[in-house]
Amino acid sequence: MNYQAVIGLEVHVQLLTNSKIFCGCSTKFGAAPNSQTCPVCLGLPGALPVLNKKVVEYAIRAGLATNHTIAPRSVFARKNYFYPDLPKGYQISQYELPICINGHLDIEVEGEAKRIGITRIHMEEDAGKLVHADVPGVGDDSCVDLNRACTPLLEVVSEPDLRSADEAVAYLKKLHQIVVYLGICDGNMEEGSFRCDANVSVMPVGSATFGTRAEIKNVNSFRFVKQAIEYEIERQIELIEEGGKVVQETRLFDPNSGTTRSMRGKEEAHDYRYFPDPDLVPLVISDDWVEDVRLSLPELPAARLARYQAELGLPFYDAEVLTASRELADYFEACLNRYPQAKPVANWVMGEVTRGLNDSGLAITACPVSPELLAELLKLIDAGTISNKIAKTVFDEMWQSGKAPAAIVEEKGLVQVSDTGEIEKIIDEILAANQGQVEEFRGGKEKVFGFFVGQVMRASKGKANPAVVNDLLLKKLKG
Repeated sequence: MNYQAVIGLEVHVQLLTNSKIFCGCSTKFGAAPNSQTCPVCLGLPGALPVLNKKVVEYAIRAGLATNHTIAPRSVFARKNYFYPDLPKGYQISQYELPICINGHLDIEVEGEAKRIGITRIHMEEDAGKLVHADVPGVGDDSCVDLNRACTPLLEVVSEPDLRSADEAVAYLKKLHQIVVYLGICDGNMEEGSFRCDANVSVMPVGSATFGTRAEIKNVNSFRFVKQAIEYEIERQIELIEEGGKVVQETRLFDPNSGTTRSMRGKEEAHDYRYFPDPDLVPLVISDDWVEDVRLSLPELPAARLARYQAELGLPFYDAEVLTASRELADYFEACLNRYPQAKPVANWVMGEVTRGLNDSGLAITACPVSPELLAELLKLIDAGTISNKIAKTVFDEMWQSGKAPAAIVEEKGLVQVSDTGEIEKIIDEILAANQGQVEEFRGGKEKVFGFFVGQVMRASKGKANPAVVNDLLLKKLKG
């Protein structure tokens, strides 16, 4: 029997606010354990939560960017469960009335477009963190760090519309790109800023009834999401074909073995005994606020990609690479503003700039060659001052020294030679020393022409103007 996977994702997006969702404590990552806490996030008696307005704004931004309706009225609820890293014994979240409802994202896998429904986006606080370590004087133990408690999260809950691990990864990458573009999340999966729970089940192809699902918790990389889902699909199919039954449960993914293992029984909503939080009034959002946020949204990746193709005439591949991150697209456009030729700028940004960043382990925001300097370099090529080959040498020097390209060209004596008399003298010497190849060319072996060009460029130390070299060589070889 053939089986079809059914996958839904719950993505937790940690928001880039300076303070927590219900108190003024810092959200900065990497602080000493339990140094960023207060009576509110510690859940001490009598401490009352106060909602962070910036969290609401970021939720609206996320909702608008993912085609949601922004609810004019939403309610915070208490999600009750007991765990050592949850100091209050409940998590403040949203349940029946979330802030964003009925959205979607369009993805593309192997050339086929598909729309993935998003049930809801809601706001909630994060729990703390259990640290399993060898404690001096105590031995192996588990310690609780509550710095993360009360950190603001958005939970993005998809419909069960995904049918493969590849679709799940495409959806996650699209969502990740959007929240980073919006500036509401840093997207750092290693630090847990963007993490995913995957609900996976299988059913016979053609069936209208979903199978029993297992939830894979807190997978924190695209590669691991793919591995975890593929393993879980295979595990469930094998279990069913052997006569067993899939149990509804929560499972953990082990990246070392590439397998999932049982963690606990899967809770249902009623297990959490949701009820409206009595300390927080219902949240009312005006149409004017929503419109203000809508007008403040940046150009999103899909729109930018389409514009680069339609207005700048770039190929799809170039546009996709350049819009992969907001910062890279901003760099490209800053250079384009000073040198308005899209394709050469795109080639240099995707080529030399990206190579330099990868080799140096730098982000585009730390690029040693500014868009202004890159534009100056391209203008020198256009003016015939330097060739493309010399420009790459100049670029490397710019990367190391931060100097302007014109200054480097002057210091290094790299000005391109366009004087026909000087170039003609070099060509005559090359032709005289390679009469055999001259006869081969004149006998119809035109590939030899590249040999002569290379010899001339080598003799001129790369300074000869390639256009002049080609023109003079042709005249002399055919003359």
